Amino acid sequence: MVFARAPIPGKCKTRLIPALGEDGAARLHASLVDQTLVRIRTLDNVNITLWCTPSTEDAFLQACAQRYGIALKAQSGHDLGSRMQHAFETTLRSTPWAIILGTDCPDLQTSDVQQAIDAMRSGVDAVAGPAFDGGYYLLGLRRTSASLFREMPWGTENVWEITRNRMEQLGWNYTTTSWQHDLDRPEDLQNFPNLPVFYEITTKNTKKC
Repeated sequence: MVFARAPIPGKCKTRLIPALGEDGAARLHASLVDQTLVRIRTLDNVNITLWCTPSTEDAFLQACAQRYGIALKAQSGHDLGSRMQHAFETTLRSTPWAIILGTDCPDLQTSDVQQAIDAMRSGVDAVAGPAFDGGYYLLGLRRTSASLFREMPWGTENVWEITRNRMEQLGWNYTTTSWQHDLDRPEDLQNFPNLPVFYEITTKNTKKC
């Protein structure tokens, strides 16, 4: 399950807008969504769905579905946690396990996702891909619990620690994949010196990044 927001200027990658401008942040986001789909589409025997917000009617997301032959589903909930919980509850009705993947990790490798898939196939209750900013870029579950998502300080450095503690309280057997850097804030750009030219910074002094 790939979670993606429509690349609408001013509505996505908002923390990067001071550095990239609204259009630049939106173009970067679109590129990261596309890059994520390109990489995971090479995985064997995996059913990929693109979970969209605010709507499955967005032209870019529909184009992704057509280009890569994947289904679109609408995210539902008042915050990220409730939307993730809804996606897991919906998907786990028809499959023994599921993995949610974000699109904020330029260095994500197919091997990271394959490692998570192999872990779930081995029978663990959960697998996570921790991020250096304190969150996670991937979460796989065999069963779900609202406690993993309720009252979570999303976007802070404590998300993975709290999630891990709650898994332990539930008595779940979990494992992790490799640590990765997310790209959410202007200071994160320094972690990606070889980032392709996806966009132009749209400030008064427009320049390429």
